[in-house]
Amino acid sequence: MKPLYLGLLGAALLLATHTQAQDQPKKQTPPEGGTPKDFSLPAKEEFKLDNGMQATLVPYGNVPKVTVTLAVQAGNVHEPAGQTGIADLLGRMLREGTRSMSAQEMAEKVARMGGSLDVSVGSNQTMIWASSLSEFGPELVNLLAEMVQHPTLPAAELPRLKTDFKRQVALMRAQPSTQAQQKFLKAMYPDHPYGNTLPTDAEIDALTLEQVQAFYQSQYGAQRSNIYVAGKFDGAAMRKAITQAFSPWPQGPAPSIPLAKPVTRGQIMTQDRPGAPQSTIIMGLPVIDPTNPDYLRLRVTNSLLGGSFGSRVTRNIREDKGYTYSPYSYISPRYRTGEWAQSADVTTQETGNSLKEIVYEIERLQKQAPSEDELKGIQNYEAGLFILRNSNPGGIINQLNFLDLHGLPDSYLTDQVKNTYAVTPQQISETVRKYIRPESMTIVVVGDKKVIDPQIKKFQATRKKAL
Repeated sequence: MKPLYLGLLGAALLLATHTQAQDQPKKQTPPEGGTPKDFSLPAKEEFKLDNGMQATLVPYGNVPKVTVTLAVQAGNVHEPAGQTGIADLLGRMLREGTRSMSAQEMAEKVARMGGSLDVSVGSNQTMIWASSLSEFGPELVNLLAEMVQHPTLPAAELPRLKTDFKRQVALMRAQPSTQAQQKFLKAMYPDHPYGNTLPTDAEIDALTLEQVQAFYQSQYGAQRSNIYVAGKFDGAAMRKAITQAFSPWPQGPAPSIPLAKPVTRGQIMTQDRPGAPQSTIIMGLPVIDPTNPDYLRLRVTNSLLGGSFGSRVTRNIREDKGYTYSPYSYISPRYRTGEWAQSADVTTQETGNSLKEIVYEIERLQKQAPSEDELKGIQNYEAGLFILRNSNPGGIINQLNFLDLHGLPDSYLTDQVKNTYAVTPQQISETVRKYIRPESMTIVVVGDKKVIDPQIKKFQATRKKAL
């Protein structure tokens, strides 16, 4: 028999629970969120200097801060043969001071303006990004102009910068995702700089100050540059500052990005990672670039297939089967080309099954269109994400730079929500059939070869029978 006090306590708890249940309101289905509206591009002022430099000013918001970004069409695609990484090294050296300021003085000046400064080197462009309190906007423009027109490129700092560069690259190269990505892009772009993702230590060691100076002289200039200003600022003062600070900059080379001819080839490549508990998979193929009318459909299709948390591949190999934690697919838009890829870190023992299920989801979507409800959920996600990307000055600058790089009209932004919702279920299936074809994909697997090789052979045998 239970002690009396336990019986009383149990009765009291039962009564309290019952009372709480009665007091609590019944659960109700939350109301549906509103449909995202078309993006309204803030009124912008555009002008061009006599030397060819483009400028775009976008007043945005009430926070007393301004963001200024200088985009120079000089990136990794412009590197001479045998000088992989020279654009990155120059980007690092730009922060080492100008003829009127040391690196420390530059940093202190930005700090006094309540701002920050960074340089980012990409495939097609080098971006010099800065922000400050609004009152210092013209001064910030002068600082960026000084950086790109009169860098000191100090020889004394070169050994330290090369050492830091090698350390960063070594950390990246140790990651299986980087190893898979390198192998994938090299297969996709064997004869183009897009395929040369990371320099070796020997390549970095071989870079010289003379090569850095030559890259600067041959690739930097006003004709290849766009300056963007967004936030709260005095428009007349910013225009005057840009004109005075950048007009002396020589024209330099004409805009030019070497076109790539990606390779489409059905193949499987592996890289051994003995004892690895996971295999890293990347599988994909070349696709269209943002100037193609089908590009937005491809983006929505990608989101439904593997590019969002609610995508089919994610539900299959993450939620249902537990092969992986974070699979994702993506489109890499490059200049006049691009690639679609599905990536996943999967349990080593399930490598072959993961490949099979990814292909299964692709082919299922080729054969049968999604329901309207499933597509509507993805459209809400894509439209909402697009609006979020445009919710701050930096996001707006990124969008405008995207338009300028690819030669797209403003309507690409202003009509994007409407066009996203215009995609039909049938168009999703058509897009998969047209652009996402498993038989044409390059597949890279980084993992324990003794475990994954038999699985890959079984997967290949199954594919041959299916074909």
